[in-house]
Amino acid sequence: MSTHVICDFDGTITEEDNIIALMRRFAPPEWVELKDSVLNQTLSIREGVGQMFSLLPSEQELKYREFLQSTITFRPGFIEFLQETQSCGFRFDVVSGGMDFFVHPILEGYVEPEHIYCNHVDFSGETAHVTWPHTCDVHCSNDCGCCKPTIARQIVSPTDTLIVIGDSVTDFEIAKRADVVYARGQLISLCEAEGIRHIPFETFYDISAHMKGVNV
Repeated sequence: MSTHVICDFDGTITEEDNIIALMRRFAPPEWVELKDSVLNQTLSIREGVGQMFSLLPSEQELKYREFLQSTITFRPGFIEFLQETQSCGFRFDVVSGGMDFFVHPILEGYVEPEHIYCNHVDFSGETAHVTWPHTCDVHCSNDCGCCKPTIARQIVSPTDTLIVIGDSVTDFEIAKRADVVYARGQLISLCEAEGIRHIPFETFYDISAHMKGVNV
């Protein structure tokens, strides 16, 4: 038996949700209603996020990249936590509802590409178009977009201890099947509503301290 960590990117590894930051900076006002519909679960993640990106003109792709790469910051303790998981022999995968054009560059040198699962944005048309390499399998009907439970079924052994780290509705379904959940933001209230045991955190130092305390 081994330990497998599945960690979200936006608002978890990074201090801010980068899709939200991108929309605030470049999208017309319609994005706000779409975002709210996703967060209150009246619109699927795939549909809502796809519609949000369709509001962005492709001709500004370089500006999007430059903006995010200049503003994204890691949550305190992330680099140290990553080193600790490696020294303990844990498998660490980033499973993100974010987009490859910013997730991969930011994690370059820290997480190998084969351990990053996220969505793809095609800028070849008039507006940005999201494609979804990791859609729901037959066991999930939530139209997740990047379906974290589906990915977990593919890469996590049934005998592994599964640790999930996340902050929002995109992490909720996989939190239901985790052995240990570290939660912040909206994920805390979602876990509380469903009676899912979880450990609140604000930094990766918090997670490291808890894991050492309970000998995870």
